[in-house]
Amino acid sequence: MKSIDRRRFLKGVLAGLGAWLLARCRPAVPSPPTVTSAPPTAGVAPSPTPTGAPPTPAPQAAIAPTATSVPSPTATATSTPSPTAPPSPPRANRVAHVHSPAATYWDFASGWYGDHVDQAVVDAMVEEGLRQLTGASSAADAWTVLLPDYRPGQKIAIKVNFNNSDRNGGNCSQQGNIIDGLPQPVLALVRTLVEGRGVDPADIWIYDATVGRGRFLPDRFRLPIQAAYPGIVFWGRKECAQPPPFDHVDESLRISFSAPTLTDRWLTDLLYWATYLINIPILKRHGIHPVTLGFKNHFGSIDNVVRGGEDDLHQYLTTRSPLYQPTLSPLVDIYANPNIAGKTVLTMGDGLFGAPGAVQPPIPWKTFGGAPNSLFFSRDPVAIDCVMCDLLRSEWRGIPGDAYDYLRLAADRGLGTFEAGDPWGSGYRYIDYVRVDL
Repeated sequence: MKSIDRRRFLKGVLAGLGAWLLARCRPAVPSPPTVTSAPPTAGVAPSPTPTGAPPTPAPQAAIAPTATSVPSPTATATSTPSPTAPPSPPRANRVAHVHSPAATYWDFASGWYGDHVDQAVVDAMVEEGLRQLTGASSAADAWTVLLPDYRPGQKIAIKVNFNNSDRNGGNCSQQGNIIDGLPQPVLALVRTLVEGRGVDPADIWIYDATVGRGRFLPDRFRLPIQAAYPGIVFWGRKECAQPPPFDHVDESLRISFSAPTLTDRWLTDLLYWATYLINIPILKRHGIHPVTLGFKNHFGSIDNVVRGGEDDLHQYLTTRSPLYQPTLSPLVDIYANPNIAGKTVLTMGDGLFGAPGAVQPPIPWKTFGGAPNSLFFSRDPVAIDCVMCDLLRSEWRGIPGDAYDYLRLAADRGLGTFEAGDPWGSGYRYIDYVRVDL
């Protein structure tokens, strides 16, 4: 280990103190609204009819532990160690990056890539990510940190990404290979909630409410999760799930934009009824905005994205548009809503695979030597998007620097910590980035 001289030590202390003072000066995230009436039940909309019954997991015999002899303790005099201070909890802007080359084994040619994911490895990655994020000794303890005031009956909404479900066949039994959400990381996360925190599966809502009617949540995603936890409620296109409600049940669901040409949008009522929110974006580039990550994933939480002409949210995402301004971002206006910013307890970035565009299949990455095989965990939505954006820009050098504009703006509005760093080299000064290789 390299020694640190007194001058470098004092500089490090002063830099850390400055970052702490800067964070203290940021405005607080808006508090979520108080729910005054009961949320809807899964019976509000007609139940979807799956194309096939969900498979029942085959019972497995328990593995008997190997008997080993335990040596008897020897009475020897030992000195009592001096008590040590407990380790400090991780900072709120920690981003835990868990990588395992064994997570996937697709040849990038044959079959659906989602059939080439090792569930057991992903389970271990999620467990480790939750521990690294919170400093807890187990995933169960991690959820106690993330949901300290959880009470049975409270709803937990999970935003998944099925932006390409219409392109992958446009039905519940689709088989296309354009990148979309995977069941394995969602199932692993749900398992820790149910078995670690005692959450009733019926209180977990998995949704993609894009354009009001929702996206197709296909069988290949939905059925493996339902097989393990039948009570979970899925919200999306009515052919596969419950249709997401947009009844404007509370004024707090209204989104008003900073951009003068954009009319108001509404969040799905689900986010008013939910007490907690988990965001699961996918690691990929975009053809309009340079990247599509956690903030943009909430385009799937509103009733309308494109209304024609200048009332189109995409016009404010690309520098090719004359309306683009780095000081205006509908992504930030949406996320700043208290039903999102005030309720999000976790962002888990799905980087098991990654795509060079929003509507393209996964490809091998040069920087990872194949699939990224990564999952990302953070309580700071800005910091985790920064890290994923850095990884995308390391792989595709043509991604412009204005990819960070919305993240700078989000940090200015108190939504998290901004830093454009180097996860492959010098790392980060302000973001608490940790990487674990399994």
